[in-house]
Amino acid sequence: MTEATTLAAAASSPDPAEGLRAVLALRRLLERLEAVQVRNARNQGWPWQLIADSLEVSRQAVHKKHGGQGR
Repeated sequence: MTEATTLAAAASSPDPAEGLRAVLALRRLLERLEAVQVRNARNQGWPWQLIADSLEVSRQAVHKKHGGQGR
């Protein structure tokens, strides 16, 4: 099982403590994955608008969140 699969299973636990810990871990994993892919897109020359469209957020939101990352 992958980390994400294991966490997804734990997130549906009937035990709220286990489920909430898993939700937090999934949120952190998602944030790391998003940052990696935004950096990857920028390194390949993608404009902020195309990244924003892909994430279904505004250009301003994605730039504010990831604009300080180095290439």
